[in-house]
Amino acid sequence: MSESSHGDGYGPRHRQVEIGVAAATAVFGAVVMAGSLQVGITWAVEGPRAGFFPFYVGLLILAASGVNAMRAMRTIAPGKLFASWKQLRSVASVVVPTAVYVLLLPHAGIYLSSALLIAVFMIWLGRYAWRMTLAVSVGMPFVTYFLFERWFLIPLPKGPIENMLGL
Repeated sequence: MSESSHGDGYGPRHRQVEIGVAAATAVFGAVVMAGSLQVGITWAVEGPRAGFFPFYVGLLILAASGVNAMRAMRTIAPGKLFASWKQLRSVASVVVPTAVYVLLLPHAGIYLSSALLIAVFMIWLGRYAWRMTLAVSVGMPFVTYFLFERWFLIPLPKGPIENMLGL
């Protein structure tokens, strides 16, 4: 994509983002390796210790991060735009409510969390009317409940409201 196709031209640069992601995955690989060293990476009489395979996976992650960082420095033009701030705001408008949903799920249960997520997306992003939003955001968890819990007999995570209702 050309720089003009990204909108206003302001935002993080592609090379910086690639190097940042490479650095973050390198830190992750190093943490995996350090944890593996604590539990042991050698062979014991019964076979490899608990940290043997994770250590080498962490080493591969660290090496791949180095390759990605070097590739970014060599092949990506320094001024190339990754995404405009406007585009990143659009991505955040989906990622942030979804992250809140994931954090809320163990505490509120899947039905209440899902109803809230559906309502937020319908009102905020879809700009639907309140009646339609209420119908879908309340109706969808009911459909999910009957489909999974009653028909397929698959229990889903419950919160205090479902426990209070005896579901």
